[in-house]
Amino acid sequence: MIITKMHLPRRAVLRGLGATLALPLLDSMVPALTALGKTAAAPVRRLGVFYVPNGMSMRYFVPKTEGVLSELPRTLEPLTPFLDQTLVLSGLADKVAAPRPEDGGGDHSRAAGTFLTGVHIKKSTSPEAGISADQIAAFEFGNETQLASLELALESVEILGGCEGVYSCAYVNSISWRTPTTPLPMENDPRAVFERLFGIAQSTDAAARLESIQRRRSLLDSVKEDLVSLNLRLGLGDRTKLTEYLEAVRDVERRIQMAEEQSDRELPVVEQPAGIPRDFAEHAKLMMDLLALAFQTDLTRVSTFMMAKEISARAYPEIGVSDSHHPLSHHQNDPRALDKLGMINRYHMEQFAHFVERLKSTPDGDGTLLDHSALIYGSGISDSNTHFHDDLPIALVGGAAAGIKGGRHIRYPSGTPLTNLYVTVLDMLGVPVEQFGDSTGNLDHSTQPLTDI
Repeated sequence: MIITKMHLPRRAVLRGLGATLALPLLDSMVPALTALGKTAAAPVRRLGVFYVPNGMSMRYFVPKTEGVLSELPRTLEPLTPFLDQTLVLSGLADKVAAPRPEDGGGDHSRAAGTFLTGVHIKKSTSPEAGISADQIAAFEFGNETQLASLELALESVEILGGCEGVYSCAYVNSISWRTPTTPLPMENDPRAVFERLFGIAQSTDAAARLESIQRRRSLLDSVKEDLVSLNLRLGLGDRTKLTEYLEAVRDVERRIQMAEEQSDRELPVVEQPAGIPRDFAEHAKLMMDLLALAFQTDLTRVSTFMMAKEISARAYPEIGVSDSHHPLSHHQNDPRALDKLGMINRYHMEQFAHFVERLKSTPDGDGTLLDHSALIYGSGISDSNTHFHDDLPIALVGGAAAGIKGGRHIRYPSGTPLTNLYVTVLDMLGVPVEQFGDSTGNLDHSTQPLTDI
């Protein structure tokens, strides 16, 4: 870290016509005494929750051994480069997702609706659950960031009414709940996310927005004058860091524009509005790159991300799986179906690994974005054939700055509440809660602590 006489505020931005571009953490934003180690600087804290639906092919997710891991099973293999910052957690259960006598069906709605809330949901088209763990963190960090939280998805969540019997579609459309009756809408359009982050939308009308996109200058062009002035005042290290960040912004912007142009040349598809890449992996990486930029610039410190939603019927012919996801998840223990389901599970993990790599390769303070983030990846169903809500597939990645000791498979006693993990992670983020949902304590109080401190 290079110390200069110049000091920028952490919330410094570049301004252009209708645009505001937040900056990454630069050396010039760190006071000289802090850089010298004479004053302790608290690391920026971030929480990301990634949800996958329809359960897992568990044989490909759970490591064969407990304790220190030398390798990861097939589904988790894409995380191998980050093994030392990956924890696989077994034995955690979402007990409140289990059906009560009056419930009957609805396991998918209960799986998603309870995953982050720990509260049994109301069987009704008028949704009612509980405040989700991410929103507890968002309430704490929201005063320090432009966006309290960011909710992202890769499938349309516009379906309303009932989706699984009389259960509200809200339960499968979102995993984030601001209040017990207010699920937060998940956004799947990269352009909408880009404009939310950088504030360059002038109209919500689709035709007007597309016309504006085609004739307006790039976001970076609009802040060009501010950028030139700032570069003259920065040291060499900060100029290099800023250049790398701007190249990432330019790349994301280019990919969004390309997707829109391609959509404009073809007949419109109802499920794929302009701006959303048709290719799943391209869409996923674009959304995750936007999230990485939001974390890098401290626009938000909390996010939820749905790889797909419960009862998803998406097929993945690009990886050789032409079967619809949800029907395939009812595998009847057929080895062929389990193998195909495992291929989908791994494909989702590959997209997540791209995000982890982005955070790992981005410097942040005295470490990387990954060091200063806690990423939870998992599902509210384990064995999808039986809609089992015990022994869930859960991984925790990152958190080195919080003392998380990775490279291990930890098995907790069967039936340990999933919410105990949230109590533990919230405590790591500096947001301690005594009790949350159906939690019974903090995982670090067990004989299998997450941290080494």
